[in-house]
Amino acid sequence: MANERITEDMVGDRMRELGYYEDEQGILVEKQQSVNVAIRSALSKASKKGTGKSAGYPEFIVTAPATPDIVVLVECKADISKHESDNLDRPVDYAVDGVLHYARHLSAMYTVVAIAVSGTPQASQSSFFLIPKGSSEHRRLVAPTGADIDELVPLSDLIAAASFDPTVQRQRERDLIQFSQELHVFMRDEAEMTEQEKPLAVAGTLIALRDQVFADTYQAYPAKDLPSAWMDAIRRQMTDKELPKAKVANLVQPFTTIQVQPELGKATTAYPKGLLNQIVTMLAEHVLPFMTIYHDFDVVGQFYGEFLRYTGGDGKGLGIVLTPRHVTELFALIANVNRHSVVVDPCAGTGGFLISAMMQMTKTATTDAEIASIKAERLVGIEQQPTMYALAASNMILRGDGKANLYQGSCFDSPNIAAVKKHKGLDGKPMQPTVGLINPPYAKSKQDLSELRFVRNMLDMLAEGGIGVAIVPVSCATAPSGEKNELLKHHTLEAVMSMPPEVFSPVGVVTCIMVYTAHKPHKVSDRKTWFGYWRNDGFVKVKNLGRVDKNHAWAQIRDRWIESWRNREVHAGESVMHKVTATDEWVAEAYMETDYSTLTEEDFERVLLDYALFTLGHGDNAEDEE
Repeated sequence: MANERITEDMVGDRMRELGYYEDEQGILVEKQQSVNVAIRSALSKASKKGTGKSAGYPEFIVTAPATPDIVVLVECKADISKHESDNLDRPVDYAVDGVLHYARHLSAMYTVVAIAVSGTPQASQSSFFLIPKGSSEHRRLVAPTGADIDELVPLSDLIAAASFDPTVQRQRERDLIQFSQELHVFMRDEAEMTEQEKPLAVAGTLIALRDQVFADTYQAYPAKDLPSAWMDAIRRQMTDKELPKAKVANLVQPFTTIQVQPELGKATTAYPKGLLNQIVTMLAEHVLPFMTIYHDFDVVGQFYGEFLRYTGGDGKGLGIVLTPRHVTELFALIANVNRHSVVVDPCAGTGGFLISAMMQMTKTATTDAEIASIKAERLVGIEQQPTMYALAASNMILRGDGKANLYQGSCFDSPNIAAVKKHKGLDGKPMQPTVGLINPPYAKSKQDLSELRFVRNMLDMLAEGGIGVAIVPVSCATAPSGEKNELLKHHTLEAVMSMPPEVFSPVGVVTCIMVYTAHKPHKVSDRKTWFGYWRNDGFVKVKNLGRVDKNHAWAQIRDRWIESWRNREVHAGESVMHKVTATDEWVAEAYMETDYSTLTEEDFERVLLDYALFTLGHGDNAEDEE
């Protein structure tokens, strides 16, 4: 037993060197016990003897309040020969067997990083495993770079490795969707909040929690005083961003509707600190970790999408349909954005396209300075609705800047157009956008501006040779119009991709993606347009979840689509090259050869469904926020 203490001391000393004990509020290291009720309960029958009648604990249990869904366990053995058994079935005698035994008791509730250490400072061995939440299977713990972790590293690196595991990411996304459902019900039933108030409350709270003073003290406020403290925290965060006073006022104003919401400042028997306190607490516990770890996770947009999904007709009445995240990601890949791109979205909504572009651009950056440039000066947006503008700005702030280049107003207003065209970097040099991404408002009547008018507006903002990508109702591509003629007079139609008919489910509008090269007339380019038949993205409808990548097929489908597009590949039944004019139909279905050898009854049924949705939805469009 004395030798095993030497192993424990060796691990403890290494933890001290790596900072595990420096921040008692941020990291909790416990030895053979836990103050966490859930952990204690899960290990109450975890004795390594396997009787199920007594508790069992590993040598170390490490948790961090910022990531409450991850637990790190360390099991030690003095003898290096007792590191791992052949069948991993001797938890009493072997370090690996023991730590995996404890991990399986916790993995129903937590993602577990399991560490086995054996030996002494003179000769030791370590193994690192991951058991994702909801699983009992272990795997080697791998860093985000792809390298195996084979020695103890700072807790932040262990958490990053666990967080970037694909299975853990999918589970966290499911957890987030489930929590958003619970939060939606709480806001609707307990706080009696409207559909427009809910996303503002979420975005505002996440901004307020970035204010350290508020995050540390919000629990101390009486119910009646918390809304004002919440609002003050948002103002401080907005003001700290060195924005013009007028812009700060525009950003803050929509959040004042939450401050004065009558139910939030009331203390009740069930919630003595008030309903706003409960909302802040729920978000601090369940969502803030996503912000600190998943820098590519569009939390505000995800929540907004979930709320709208549960509002039924009210969501459509708001005139908003969120662009699915996998579509915003697809746009960034179609445009092939990189660290040198300057991206504009003239109908920014909650900022989904800009967020996806930012994430793709930062992947190509090689220095911190390039990442800072992307966030601070290479993302530009315009949004007319005050609420959506505030949400987009919040989303950009939560991503680490970018909000200074958001403009409130119509994308057709001359000052906004001029500001975008004359956009400058921090050094004062011109940085006119080179990429445009847009999902315009869908026309509800003939009196509304056509979707292609928004596309023209976006393309006019781009530098010559810039790439513009838009998703519009398929009627824009099939029906003759003066807008089609105007577009080709000034720009080149590079590609049109027919999208899945239910991509905006439950809104029944069939869409296509159009890709243009700006300020190069189609006639002058004098080349064929590439048409892709992208009707199946692998997503399926799941009750209470909407369309999801249930079979994990999206990544492979997306990569095939992008490769075909970038190389202008032609495949029967999938894509075709064809020369078109403004009077022609701009869809793959009009020119593509059918590969009859691959047709199935399911294909036939899908085409019938496509046609039925097109017939029912033709002209019954929904306005889109992005």
